[in-house]
Amino acid sequence: MSHALTVVGVSGSPTHPSRTTVLVDDVTRSYAEAAGGVARTIQLAPLLPELGAGPYRSNLSPIVTEALEAVERADILVVGSPAYRATYTGLFKLFFDHIGQYALIDKPVVLTATGGSDRHALLVEHQMRPLFGFFQSLTVPLGIYASESDFADYEIRSQDLRERIDTAVARTLPLVRAGAIRSGTSFWSG
Repeated sequence: MSHALTVVGVSGSPTHPSRTTVLVDDVTRSYAEAAGGVARTIQLAPLLPELGAGPYRSNLSPIVTEALEAVERADILVVGSPAYRATYTGLFKLFFDHIGQYALIDKPVVLTATGGSDRHALLVEHQMRPLFGFFQSLTVPLGIYASESDFADYEIRSQDLRERIDTAVARTLPLVRAGAIRSGTSFWSG
């Protein structure tokens, strides 16, 4: 492998501190550690004023543009949002509205979400998976949902959640590696 695997997480939470950011960051680091790669988590909350600067990518600040480019260059994406009105946040959607339409083709994407209770768990399948289907991304089979009860003091405290993260990494990292072998590149050619 000629470069270290880059795993970029994107937290669509508009608040800080955030359970969503804790989950996204943990999953991002778990994938990077398992693959011997580099992890980076992008929090969208601080970017909100700059994301609203205009409708086109050319209107955005260098800080936002760099975050968008980091997502487009990543070998694996880990994306997450809290459940708001039965879907992802507007902040999450606004950020991905500025991603190039063809920039995520065949890019592995790990879907995560958080909510106040388990009744929001279908957010991953019914809202997030179709969004990344539009981008022609390869969403990994196991999404990771966490409810408020999985955290204490903004730390993951649930053994069940920890096991779901470990299972997702163990089952999907080989798929990502197989894609790298098939593509004939040093890693995924997203």
